[in-house]
Amino acid sequence: MRPTSRVASAALAVAALLLGVLPAQARAHPDRAPDRVPDRVTVGDRTFIADDRGRALQWRGFNLADKSSRGTNAFADIHESDLRDMAGRGFNLARLAFFWDDLEPAPGHYDRGYLAKMRRILDWADRYHIKVILDAHQDVYGPHFGSRGVPDWATRDEGLPFEPIPDDWFSEYFEPSVQTAFDHLYKDADLRAAHARMWMTVAAALGRHPALLGYDLMNEPFAKFLEGEDLPAAAARFEATELTELWNRLARAIRLVDHRSWVFVEPTVIVGVGVPTRMGHIDDPHAGYAPHFYETAMETGGDYDPDGPFIPAYEAAISDYPTRHRMPVIVGEWGGNPYVPHASQFVTDMTASLDRFSSGWTWWQWCRGGGYCFLDRTGAAKPNAQLLVQPYAPAVAGDPLGFAYDPATRTYTLTFRTRDNAAGPTRIIVPRDTYPGGYRVDLHGSNASWDDHGQTVTVRTHGRAGDTYRVTISPR
Repeated sequence: MRPTSRVASAALAVAALLLGVLPAQARAHPDRAPDRVPDRVTVGDRTFIADDRGRALQWRGFNLADKSSRGTNAFADIHESDLRDMAGRGFNLARLAFFWDDLEPAPGHYDRGYLAKMRRILDWADRYHIKVILDAHQDVYGPHFGSRGVPDWATRDEGLPFEPIPDDWFSEYFEPSVQTAFDHLYKDADLRAAHARMWMTVAAALGRHPALLGYDLMNEPFAKFLEGEDLPAAAARFEATELTELWNRLARAIRLVDHRSWVFVEPTVIVGVGVPTRMGHIDDPHAGYAPHFYETAMETGGDYDPDGPFIPAYEAAISDYPTRHRMPVIVGEWGGNPYVPHASQFVTDMTASLDRFSSGWTWWQWCRGGGYCFLDRTGAAKPNAQLLVQPYAPAVAGDPLGFAYDPATRTYTLTFRTRDNAAGPTRIIVPRDTYPGGYRVDLHGSNASWDDHGQTVTVRTHGRAGDTYRVTISPR
């Protein structure tokens, strides 16, 4: 069935969904097709997405975002060479930002050319064996406030004033007009319906693409403060009520046309200062958690403090929610200025932390130039950003018990335990840039062998389920 037909045939179902009158069975179990193997692997307090062979998957990559190109020029700054070069350095994931204001410039009128451009980028990603998360990106709501995201026609600010703050754009979220616009998006029936239809349109058009991993439902959601609330109190109330409802509503709309892809939900940005989320349960068979991981001092122009409390506080705040709900964690954004004095320690400490609590990440962002760009204007990796290029295991045939990379010695270690329902080899990416002089592999465990080809070390185990293996990769 063509995507447009799929959308049309589901229109009545969407209306019923938004009114809350879908049959209980359809709401609770939108995907009834049985999986051959579980869709996730949980080891201790951490969950990984599993492939169709039962292997635990890990992800490393970048955000792709062209915020300046609009309309017919949308995505003009994203090229096939970006995906090729990412893969050439061993990365396997891209988080692609798209903008609702470009996709649906007028109510109900979707730009099919825009969807075709998104598909073309997915085609490039598939060519280079990169998976993609589609990110419905917004900054300060949308173009009504001089940014990108929710269309102007879906912006209701009640005529309240808006004062741009160029030197501190995030503070614009606290403008009453911006908060009021968010409030209408979550509460007005027609905007709720439009939001769900937008996602259903994207999922119907792109949901079967082989490069698609899933959907990040809204970048950095925000909300209206009630009288007397500070940021933590407002975030807690919003996450527990409207945000949980929003994620479930959008996920149900997607499931009308796409039963297999993952949906990724974000908490509010308050988690970045060590405040645990108060989000409720996401009633979806393939739901993942996609928080952001920004160091507040660096976000305001400062240097990274290696002795500061940021990383321990963040790890303590971030882990409880996905552990309780058995959700894989892929950090959708993190990054920092690669030229501050402690930039190399920042990247080292952050990647080590991400290895402790997540199954993957995408750095902000893959681009050439200043700021957080991975590449300089010549296309070379910035010296401290180059530390992102590390060995990792995109597929583990069993339970990953531990993995870590020491940049000082350039030593990577993976320990895993085999399972009955995990088939196929374990794959480890060994980037050429990390070991220009070659590397050695030490494999401990009975009945196992390894070989390498290109940037991949392949480990095959032939023992019993429950056997433990350790792989160490170091400079030759």
